[in-house]
Amino acid sequence: MKSYDANYLNPRVGRMEQLASIRRLVSDDGKGRGMRVLEVNNGSGLSFTVYPDRGMDIGQAHFNGVPLAWISRNQDVAPQFYDSDGFEWLRTWGGGLLTGCGLTNVGGPNTAGGERHGLHGRLSHIPAEELNTASGWAPDGAFTLSACGRMRQSRVFGENLVLTRQITARLGEASITVRDTIENQGFAPTPCMLLYHLNLGWPLVDDGATLEAPAHDVTPQNGHAAEGLSAWSEITSPVPGFAEQVYYHTLPADPHGLASMRLVNPRLGIAFRVTYRVAELPYLVQWKMMGQGEYVVGLEPANCFPEGQEQIAKRGLLKTLSPGERIETFLNLAVEPLG
Repeated sequence: MKSYDANYLNPRVGRMEQLASIRRLVSDDGKGRGMRVLEVNNGSGLSFTVYPDRGMDIGQAHFNGVPLAWISRNQDVAPQFYDSDGFEWLRTWGGGLLTGCGLTNVGGPNTAGGERHGLHGRLSHIPAEELNTASGWAPDGAFTLSACGRMRQSRVFGENLVLTRQITARLGEASITVRDTIENQGFAPTPCMLLYHLNLGWPLVDDGATLEAPAHDVTPQNGHAAEGLSAWSEITSPVPGFAEQVYYHTLPADPHGLASMRLVNPRLGIAFRVTYRVAELPYLVQWKMMGQGEYVVGLEPANCFPEGQEQIAKRGLLKTLSPGERIETFLNLAVEPLG
């Protein structure tokens, strides 16, 4: 395509959906039956699905036919199957390119604030309200696709946190931008824990691929992770019986306040880069899981460590939002050619 300018393209197509589109569908099979699905194709070779009924998570994603995301054995599961107890989150987690974790717990089950919190919180199982999709020429001349929805985590005599998510993709650009606004609409200070669980899978994740980032501090989560610290950036073939390793990265920000890490696959000739704003998301959590079937690399910008609200509060690191306070986060997911 020689030009993405409206004056060039409009005479050449019947509708812009010929080149880039968002299709609104409903799943009709298995545990995902009844779920709303958005299929996004932005004309760059990048296509992905958004699940409004699962916290506006991003599911499958492909670039020129190459899968980017790891998909769990659970696949698509509608939110009504969610069980907040303990580790039951793992029975309804489908993997996918992006899973939202929070909003009052990230990490393992625990009891804090007089409430039991399950693994990784409720966000990924909250259906979006006021779902909107749009496409059109933006003021800067780019044809832009967008999806926006609002998730409310609320309880009588409890929290009232609202996350509004806008996902955008521009014609011809192999990237996805996620902008979230999280607001405390309650009348008391409320814990706010947020982690963007990005799950990269085969063939992007493969023997010989590596993680690249500027020089920075890397902290293993525990003793088992410390044993593999020297090889944190290396990806191997699947290993029978592999036990997950987790590392905390504090990446330097560029002049625009952004930090990034990328997974590079020389065989495919592409890299996947995650970029985020460190003012709101100071950490990147790396989940290294080289097991059989669970063969996945997680790159997870976050405002906390995934240790649960109780432990994070004890460490004095728990973020809270005052009544009426809001924060805005920025995340960009991009596929880059090598060479």
